[in-house]
Amino acid sequence: MTDFDEFFAVAWPRLLRTTYGVIGDRQLAEDALQTAFAKAYAAWSRVSRADEPIAYVRTIALHAALAQQRKAAVRRETTVRAMPEPVSAAVAVAGSAVEDALLERDEVWAAIATLPPRQRAVVVLRYYEDLSERQIAETLGIRPGTVKSQSSAALATLRRLLGDATRQTDARAGGEH
Repeated sequence: MTDFDEFFAVAWPRLLRTTYGVIGDRQLAEDALQTAFAKAYAAWSRVSRADEPIAYVRTIALHAALAQQRKAAVRRETTVRAMPEPVSAAVAVAGSAVEDALLERDEVWAAIATLPPRQRAVVVLRYYEDLSERQIAETLGIRPGTVKSQSSAALATLRRLLGDATRQTDARAGGEH
């Protein structure tokens, strides 16, 4: 199944970043991707003929990730911020420690992480994956109007959070001079 192997090698890093951006938890993102790729492998003859196989797998992964996150919230599980060392070369390539550190330190990603799951998914898919409202609606299984309202609410929250962070940074910079 060489075609699947090639697809996996190309798609895994991109989908890991996207799923991690939506979920904010590396383990849940990897679990969701493993589920998605297992399903894609089982149906590879159909998936490989799809117009956009990556979109097909992305949809499965995000649905799995959001479902896992809901289950964790119901069980009141908490996650750890520190990432374990990668177990294989493929995982190391897909998510380098440098990339993880940059994602976690970046104040924009920190603000995105505070958003509710659906708003976070909409923001990541729109501004990180550059999907249209229609594509986001299809991926998440919601209406385009819901995408618009979730995006609007998320952006308002991000403006408030990042505006506050910017003012604090400016105040600290001004106090040091």
